[in-house]
Amino acid sequence: MGTAIELLSALVAFPTLSRRSNLELIDFVESYLADYGIGARRVYSEDGSRANLYATIGRADRGGICLSGHSDVVPADGQPWSSDPFTLLRRGDRLYGRGSADMKGYLACVLAMVPRFIEATRAADARPVHIAISYDEEIGCVGVRGLLDELALDGARPTGCIIGEPTLMRVATAHKGKSAWFCRVQGQAAHSSQNHLGVNAIEYAAELVLFLRSQGRDWRQGTQDSRYDPPWSTVQVGTISGGSAVNIVPDNCEFEFEIRPLPGTRHHLLAGELGDYAKRLLPEMRAVSTAADILLERRAEYPGLLDDGSLDALKHSCAGALGQEGFDSLSFGTEAGLFQQAGIPTVVCGPGSITQAHKADEYVDIQQLEQCQLFLGKIVGC
Repeated sequence: MGTAIELLSALVAFPTLSRRSNLELIDFVESYLADYGIGARRVYSEDGSRANLYATIGRADRGGICLSGHSDVVPADGQPWSSDPFTLLRRGDRLYGRGSADMKGYLACVLAMVPRFIEATRAADARPVHIAISYDEEIGCVGVRGLLDELALDGARPTGCIIGEPTLMRVATAHKGKSAWFCRVQGQAAHSSQNHLGVNAIEYAAELVLFLRSQGRDWRQGTQDSRYDPPWSTVQVGTISGGSAVNIVPDNCEFEFEIRPLPGTRHHLLAGELGDYAKRLLPEMRAVSTAADILLERRAEYPGLLDDGSLDALKHSCAGALGQEGFDSLSFGTEAGLFQQAGIPTVVCGPGSITQAHKADEYVDIQQLEQCQLFLGKIVGC
């Protein structure tokens, strides 16, 4: 465990916030792998400031298992951390730091196992082990798409993938998808004493927000799937801003919302229904100002993970390695659905709890890291 903890300390020290460069972390991992004689390739973002990393241990001309995780973390600004979020701190059997659970703990375990992976893949008939590290997962599974596009051109690609998001080392075979949206309401400014001459962007935005809230309430009473927590589709408005002074009719309001639909429902179509509702508001708005408008823009989207027949061999192998009965479903999203769409059977299993992610004093239990390393050893056969 000493090596895994040292590696986790190094990984946490890189402040790889989404949409910031992760290249220092990628340099570190690439150098670490090179010390063992393992080459790696990069797939860069369009501006070259971030990169995916992909390395193969063993023969590259055959399938094998892919161990995949993302390098980016959410911000710690404004959160009441009791220690520096980018300095790993041990308290008892817990390791505190941003990304310790989500999901640098898993990456540290994978890297710590590299010497054993090398030994396990020396046999002529051994399956290779692939290591994949992506960027910008936290803002919509952005970076891994370029990596998957490149893998599609390979003569041999992984025959299975384990995404190490925090699941308390339980194998998960399904999760909800997600789409994130931006809405801007353009109104008309006026003196508040003559508000009939203006178009109040905040008030019209509020009508749109209430439409979303109403739909979300209906979903709670409709289709449910007990595998998920919560067992219904969800919609949430996460940010809103507008206006400049209380005595000015606001001419602008913006908000962001997300939809996490249950698989098999039509709830992913809610954004289109909101657009139809917005069109019904426009005549009233434009009766005052022809410049009034409502803009709806999709910012991010990724598919859910489906527990179909393609996962059978992989999920039973993973469950057997853990002595697990049954399989979990997740309410949060991962890159697994994109791997599955690329034809690579994928499950989610990693150390730590999602309950600890994205908040102050994020931590992972050392016991979880130990269990992860034992699991990886069984899966690879080392």
